[in-house]
Amino acid sequence: MAKGKLFLMPMTLGSDEVDHVIPDEVKALAIKTRFFAVENIKTARRYLRRLDREFPIDDSEFFILNKKTKPSELSTMIKPIFEGNDVAIISEAGCPGVADPGADLVAFAHQKGVFVSPLTGPSSILLGLMGSGFSGQSFIFHGYLPRERKQRIKTFKDYEKTATKTGQTQIFMETPYRNMNVLEDLLNECMDTTFLSIACDLTLPTERIQTMTVADWRKHAFDLSKRPTMFLIGRPFSNTGR
Repeated sequence: MAKGKLFLMPMTLGSDEVDHVIPDEVKALAIKTRFFAVENIKTARRYLRRLDREFPIDDSEFFILNKKTKPSELSTMIKPIFEGNDVAIISEAGCPGVADPGADLVAFAHQKGVFVSPLTGPSSILLGLMGSGFSGQSFIFHGYLPRERKQRIKTFKDYEKTATKTGQTQIFMETPYRNMNVLEDLLNECMDTTFLSIACDLTLPTERIQTMTVADWRKHAFDLSKRPTMFLIGRPFSNTGR
């Protein structure tokens, strides 16, 4: 019996509209799949029904794959693959496996000789980078900032020094309800000439991406409360010396 495949299946970044961010090939594959490793079952089911109103939820099997998943549970998730079925990972991050617990299942699948196929879809990290005007040749995604304010300030000041010295784009994020605290600290602690890009609500109708110096941000800051946001510190193309 031929083995199935493990697909990394993207989902939207919060929008109820799928046509402008999810390719038709991904929709078609999702509709045919019956085994899913998901970060949140309720969200995944809702997403599949948006792709196809008649999607057979009751005939599908969902495995929970999140930061609490034990390594011993991973073998259960890929078992259908050895029975000839495809399995798809659906996460809350848009694209599975990037800053996402889906990477654990992908690594396990490689160890077991399973064919892994990442599918095209929206990544807030790459979309933010693309829209920033900063270097896309040298960049790093740091994930979440430290919770403690003193350490958080030290951390993004280190990012600022690296970006200023090397031109390497520094990408980081925070939980939406702390966005304004982070923005306030950035504007109070960073140099006036540092370039900051903010990308929020990516792919949503309220999407906004803006790159300015910290001095200009102090004059034109906008409300980021409860809005999924990527922060980037870098140098605009004209200032990279290339």
